Amino acid sequence: MGNKRVDHIAVAVADLEKALQFYTEQLGVELLEIETVEEQGVKVAKLNVGNTHIELLEPLSEDSPVGRFIAKKGEGLHHICLGVEDIESGIENLKGCGVRLIDETPKIGAGGAKIAFVHPKSTGGVLLELSQPSGDHH
Repeated sequence: MGNKRVDHIAVAVADLEKALQFYTEQLGVELLEIETVEEQGVKVAKLNVGNTHIELLEPLSEDSPVGRFIAKKGEGLHHICLGVEDIESGIENLKGCGVRLIDETPKIGAGGAKIAFVHPKSTGGVLLELSQPSGDHH
């Protein structure tokens, strides 16, 4: 997988505008961009917090993964994402160790990155995302 770093911490929110108001106006965090990722059913606001990001995730519909998460658990920490250099070999290594994965082949996420999720049952209860940037390192 190569070097790993915390790429972002994702927070599920019901109202992106309201959440952005807190992060940008009250906390003074810089908003980098807002992107809609249809494949994941989510609107993503990327916030700059030093050498990593916070992503606020607003579901596009109630039956999207983040929509179901909010319905079940409410707003809050959704996942932690580790940036990796080679996601395919990372997935193979984890599978070889018997780690339970949600995505056994990479999908495309925000910014065109290759992403895969590791099941919380294998990580101590945290949804963990692996992300390989699409060539342009931030």
